[in-house]
Amino acid sequence: MAKTAVDIRDLWVSYNGVPVLEEVNLEIETGKYVGVLGPNGAGKSTLLKVILGLIAPTRGQVQVFGEAPQKLRRRGEVVGYLPQRPLGNPHFPVSVLDVVLMGRYGRVGLLRRPGPQDLESAMKNLERVGIPHLATRAIGEISGGEQQRVFIARALCVEPRLLVLDEPTVSLDACAQDDVFELVHRLKEELNLTVLMVSHDIGGVARHVDDIVCINRRIHVHQAPPIGRLALESAFGCSVEYLFHGEIPHRVVKVHDD
Repeated sequence: MAKTAVDIRDLWVSYNGVPVLEEVNLEIETGKYVGVLGPNGAGKSTLLKVILGLIAPTRGQVQVFGEAPQKLRRRGEVVGYLPQRPLGNPHFPVSVLDVVLMGRYGRVGLLRRPGPQDLESAMKNLERVGIPHLATRAIGEISGGEQQRVFIARALCVEPRLLVLDEPTVSLDACAQDDVFELVHRLKEELNLTVLMVSHDIGGVARHVDDIVCINRRIHVHQAPPIGRLALESAFGCSVEYLFHGEIPHRVVKVHDD
């Protein structure tokens, strides 16, 4: 197995001539659980889409397990992806099992019906995320935390080596957020995955991941947690305070003058 899962060299991405990412150099080792932090508009989602082969860089080189992302995307394997908005309409009348089966379309083709092997894969992944009993429920009838488990199961149906998650804990309460971090960590270990997760939950990231990447157009930090105040200020572009309170999540807040 390749030692490097993601290798990015001098990456630039521009929209209408305006740089969104610039001079990005990033190497992610195979088997790592990496959290990506940064303010809104920092280019986090753009970075993921470049790795997924959904956006072509303006310049620079990107390889995923030694291959071009676009090549992997055409094969519909290797990378499992959970976008920020997994369903356009979360109340669409479709069952949990049908949502998970969508992860098999890259293998079976859009015009073919899933077979017994695909159904088996979908149920196995629902078991992995702890919700096989919800298979027949409508996706809109279950909680936000359960929905995220469904979407993670869908991403696992690709049988990926790299799992990419774009803010999977957004809109979840603190307990549900922590459950997602714990679940992803367990899946990484069980399935030998490399994981790349964008999150605004600095506390959750700091407790669960192997490495943290702080990005704001450029990579400001790439290291194992914890990360200090100066590194966060560099990435977030404002004064921050990094609070440590044992088991209570770390928080980043603006520093106010008395």
